[in-house]
Amino acid sequence: MLNSQEEDYSSVKRVRIWYGLLILILVVFAVRLFHLQVLQYDYYKTAALSDQLKQYEIPASRGIISAYDGDRTLPIVLNQKLYTLYADPPFIKEHAKVAINISSVIGGDAAKIEKQLRTKQSRYVILGKKLSEAQKDKIMKSDYPGIGVQRQDYRTYPQGTLAAQLLGFVNEEGVGTYGLEQDLNEAFKGKSGELKAITDVRGVPLAASAGNVRRPAQAGQDVLLTVDIAMQKQLEAILAKGVGRARAVSGNAVIMDVDSGAVKAMANFPTYDPAKYFEVDDDALFGNGTVSNAIEVGSIMKPLTAAAALDAGAVRSDTTYYDPAKYKIDDFFITNIEEDGGPKTRSVSDILSYSLNTGAAWLLMQMGGGNITAQARETWFDYMHERFRFGKMTAIEQGYESAGTVPRPENTGAGINLTYANTTFGQAMTATPIQMAAALTAVLNGGTYYRPHLIEKLTDPSGKEEVLKPEVIRRGVVSGKVSRELVPLMQNVINERRLQPAFDQDNYVVGGKTGTAQIAKPTGGYSKDDFNGTYMGFVGGDKPKYVIVVFVEKPKIPGYAGSAAAQPIFVDTARMMINNSFVEARN
Repeated sequence: MLNSQEEDYSSVKRVRIWYGLLILILVVFAVRLFHLQVLQYDYYKTAALSDQLKQYEIPASRGIISAYDGDRTLPIVLNQKLYTLYADPPFIKEHAKVAINISSVIGGDAAKIEKQLRTKQSRYVILGKKLSEAQKDKIMKSDYPGIGVQRQDYRTYPQGTLAAQLLGFVNEEGVGTYGLEQDLNEAFKGKSGELKAITDVRGVPLAASAGNVRRPAQAGQDVLLTVDIAMQKQLEAILAKGVGRARAVSGNAVIMDVDSGAVKAMANFPTYDPAKYFEVDDDALFGNGTVSNAIEVGSIMKPLTAAAALDAGAVRSDTTYYDPAKYKIDDFFITNIEEDGGPKTRSVSDILSYSLNTGAAWLLMQMGGGNITAQARETWFDYMHERFRFGKMTAIEQGYESAGTVPRPENTGAGINLTYANTTFGQAMTATPIQMAAALTAVLNGGTYYRPHLIEKLTDPSGKEEVLKPEVIRRGVVSGKVSRELVPLMQNVINERRLQPAFDQDNYVVGGKTGTAQIAKPTGGYSKDDFNGTYMGFVGGDKPKYVIVVFVEKPKIPGYAGSAAAQPIFVDTARMMINNSFVEARN
């Protein structure tokens, strides 16, 4: 039993314990309050006011996009001034009346608007977007407390659907999406300004006068494209007609300047209206297939295979050989089309003119000293991946570019020799139209690989211009001698086709190559019913001036996909270039 002294000591001890716990709790609260109110003050202040502060934002004007129209330039993407209607709910008094009056001007459900006006979770509630000047004026004349408007620029397209996939669009949040708008979003959007938090008696920020601007808005950069509007319009029309004629799923085409890598036209079909992007149900329609559609390209690879073998010194342009019409590689046979004429002595020119798969495989063998060896694979890989840059992004100013694929040359025991033989005629590897155009450009211009580009000039808000020079990625892709030798080889393909009316090769140079590409199935192997049609060629006067590449997806027209579906699009485009004086006749 405790005596009185022990009881007093025990009581004091308990008091001290409780007192200590109380002090500890107070310290915890103090530390927590210090953390919230001091260390994270700015964070929570910003979070609490993030909606309200939107009232004080001064939107920046987005940069304008222009393109060439002959010798002059025209805007193809402009900004339209519209308005966003918002409410600051604590200032709203007559909720139902205000909602009814607003809905009568902008449309919509008055009950829904009233619910927005009664919200307690935000100081910035958007009631409507894209209001016209007249709608804005009518609402503001009503002088409702807590109701305000902000000017907002929206993209308009004077040329309608022209170059839709190339351009992309700006979504409801003001973010560039797809195409050029996505790739150059930071340059286009500029920097928003900020008003001081000074409002009138109705809770609406005062106008952006000098005394109420904390930070002025900075407009985005204007851009001048390398694209020629007339060339773009006609390429789109030719592509649409060709895809329809071939009853194909889709098509892509690109025209590139041989001496700079500048894209003069870039077309996709089907297309869409970027001003009405929100009406599109299938997002795949937004993609620019000329930079994102990496497929097994088929026989349009053969001119590049020939260029590599010539440049490596494995063959000469006048070399002949005996073609057996089939080769057995890794227990599989490589054969030609039925019209190849059977086994006989062939030339390098025949490989392109008669589209000989066996001839392309033979070129690979010559790179290895007569057989498909490690040396042959490594040499061909160097040309495909390092020189022609397949399997690498081109870095063209577009969103969602595909790098394509190129198999590594190492022997992993999975039939690498057959795989590499297939790559010589455009199977077992993938590339996009822009990659094929850039590679052929380098082969034709003496061996300089230019980065494919769409931008010629940037202009900042002060008017300062930055002209972008063509960017050289690599020199010596092939020798100048090989460039000169390949031109007549590809011209001969056109001549052998006996197109009517024939191209005037005395005054113009026109060359090309068809491709009929098998389509790989997700489960393995290739489809027996569907093919892609491709074509790659050039047109010029004294020398090749423009490269043209065409892809046509799954045409349903009789004949080989390359010659029946893609070749007519190339032919019509080349003739258009000549007839419209985009290329000048030989001097």
